[in-house]
Amino acid sequence: MSEDDDYGLSPEKVEKTIDPPPVDYLPEKPKSYNPKIGLIGAGGISEFHLKNYKACGFEVAAIANRTQSKAEEKREQFYPDALVFEDYRELLEVEDIEVVDVTPHPADRLPILRESLDAGKHVLSQKPFVLDLDEGEKLVALAEEKSLKIAVNQNGRWAPHFSYLRKAIASGLIGRVTSVDFSLQWDQTWIKGIPGFESIRHMVLFDFAVHWFDITCCLMTGQTPSKVFASAVGYSEQVYRPPALCSVIIEYPEAQVRMGFNAHTKLGEEDVTTVVGTKGTLRSRGSGLNDQPDIEVYLEEGSVKVPLTGSWFESGFQGTMGELLCAIEENREPSHSARNNLQSLELCFAALQSAETGQSVKPGEARTPPTD
Repeated sequence: MSEDDDYGLSPEKVEKTIDPPPVDYLPEKPKSYNPKIGLIGAGGISEFHLKNYKACGFEVAAIANRTQSKAEEKREQFYPDALVFEDYRELLEVEDIEVVDVTPHPADRLPILRESLDAGKHVLSQKPFVLDLDEGEKLVALAEEKSLKIAVNQNGRWAPHFSYLRKAIASGLIGRVTSVDFSLQWDQTWIKGIPGFESIRHMVLFDFAVHWFDITCCLMTGQTPSKVFASAVGYSEQVYRPPALCSVIIEYPEAQVRMGFNAHTKLGEEDVTTVVGTKGTLRSRGSGLNDQPDIEVYLEEGSVKVPLTGSWFESGFQGTMGELLCAIEENREPSHSARNNLQSLELCFAALQSAETGQSVKPGEARTPPTD
């Protein structure tokens, strides 16, 4: 091989800077619909719900929690005029409450979701929506029977970087998506000693990565996944029990989505998402979920960095409730409807089964997560 051989390397491209594409990625609010909302479950995550609802001007009229003092604490902190109940059934009896936000853990949540729909309320369910796809389909059918909306709090969809990506792709900016790469190295060691997390067999693939399975469905709209392969590995130096190292490959007839997680990265955290399409590439990069300052856009005519506004734990919670209220106002299905979210759970449950068996799994075949 001669000294002049370029080893097949392409000549360096000089990219022209272009104007930012017009992508409206910020959360939306209804034009005039502002119903009374009831919150069921006043645990730790409820603070982010209430804080962001208040910022949007949404009206929370009642809070229920089985430890009533927690509900009273949240009332005093955010909505001093709200009613407080120890039994959520009493909240469901309040006629002028039209929408309920249901936050308890999945096993406790299922009967509450049913009873909320039976009481004639529109519902926002915490994620993961259900632990059984068949039960999820029954809830979707019940909501349709009663002409009610049921949505899932997949707030990651409204994280600024994910919201920009899905809106840009939906607009056709980069053509058909051919590959998505999620690479995450973050420090999850804070779960040490917390039974609610350490007891989850596949904590990373289930409790955390459910957001990434969900955003995968958003980015790959119009393409049907054929199989999922996943693996999960733990190591002796971990400070918590569930495997910290996980990877997933989701195959489509003409595309592929790849995920890589290290949930035990104590130094040098990074979160990178790269989406390649037939007409361009989009990339987001930051040190964490709430630190994704811009989107890199690469098109044939040039490239640009688009600064982003907002953060996951603001825009995310504003977006989920805002979209549900807009859907009710406009009498349409919410983009994060329970029916839509079942597709995300199909991917998640398939990945969990694959990690258990070492075999590829077709989405929809695994109806529940594996049990210990």
